[in-house]
Amino acid sequence: MSSSAGFDRHITIFSDQGRLYQVEYAFKAITAANITSVGVKGKDCAVVLSQKKVPDKLIDPSSVSYVYRLSPSVGCVMTGSIADARASVTRARGEAAEFRYKFGYEMPCDVLAKRIANINQVYTQRAYLRPLGVAATLVSLDSEYGPQLFKCDPAGYYVGYKATASGPKAQEALNFLEKKLKNKDCAEGDWEEVVELGIATLSTVLSVDFKKGEIEIGIVGGPRRDGKEGTEEGFRSLTEDEIDERLQAIAEKD
Repeated sequence: MSSSAGFDRHITIFSDQGRLYQVEYAFKAITAANITSVGVKGKDCAVVLSQKKVPDKLIDPSSVSYVYRLSPSVGCVMTGSIADARASVTRARGEAAEFRYKFGYEMPCDVLAKRIANINQVYTQRAYLRPLGVAATLVSLDSEYGPQLFKCDPAGYYVGYKATASGPKAQEALNFLEKKLKNKDCAEGDWEEVVELGIATLSTVLSVDFKKGEIEIGIVGGPRRDGKEGTEEGFRSLTEDEIDERLQAIAEKD
């Protein structure tokens, strides 16, 4: 038996190297789900994208989703175990609704990210709770600070980003985004260009040309649903037709 044997049997015990193995396994569960997602912040919008894999031909594709709306103003993409993701989303929606009821205005993205991270951190302390094998990337359009992009991980760490990625190909996606956003505060251009940058990132690192049903996109600060001029304040998912338009635009550029 190795010297570190037994430390991973119990969730709340540090190993002799000061590691929490159960928390590390939760991070591994995120990559094991084999779904890569990306979040990108623009100057007046923020976008989250995820691969969409329907594991079985008999499943209704509309019921498979990794992009969720948490409140009218905040949306997210969840990466990792889908069961854990749904549990986490339900809790986050409850927290956002309670905040709205208590204080009379929508829960800001950074406050919700902090709350989710705090809950996750408690899961690393209690023996009767298991850390959730899921990373949450939150976006919103803040009335004070503009577009917001935050990521929370199973250890209970959260931080703001210009752009980020989660999943098995996260590092490659981060390298790609770093090159594109070098010395910039956010992705430049209108919402269409930010969406296209997100699609290009996933497409490049995964080496696939997406069809409209193979990718999901959530956006704040996107086009209005009623077709009028201006931008939508809240969070929404793009329809397959809207995704197809962006894919066509990328194909024409190439």
